[in-house]
Order: sequence, then C-alpha cells, then structure tokens
Amino acid sequence: MIPTQIDKELDCIGMICPLPVLRTKKALSDMQTGQVLKIRATDRGAEHDIPMFAKQTGNELISTEVSDDIFIFYLKRR
Repeated sequence: MIPTQIDKELDCIGMICPLPVLRTKKALSDMQTGQVLKIRATDRGAEHDIPMFAKQTGNELISTEVSDDIFIFYLKRR
C-alpha cells in the first residue's frame, strides 16, 4: 500500500551503507509523529537495512517496492 500523503522525501540514490540508514534516521528526527517519509535507495543493503532500522526504532514500515533497481520505502514516524 502506497500512502496517499508523503510528508518528506529522501533521495539516497548512489549512497552506500551506512549512509541510507543514517540519512533516514536524521530525516525522521525532523518529522512529527504520524508523518510519512519516502526513501529511495540503490544500495542493495538498504533492502535489509531500512526494514531492520524501522523495526529496531519502532517506526512503521508501511510499504516497500522495487522499480528499475531502485528500492522505495515508506516509513511512518513513531
């Protein structure tokens, strides 16, 4: 399910581990509870790292998808 409202977008294309997770953490820290962050990344490690980060921090992973080798994640701020 892709959320209808996205409050912030984060472009991590071309970044390698650990930058996508670090940038995600920083972006979420500037957001309010319930807001949605869209993350785009090309690092194959992000496929595992972003969902694990969401689980460990209590943020909700709403959806993931892959399009043209780009991983797209939607996280809801806790």
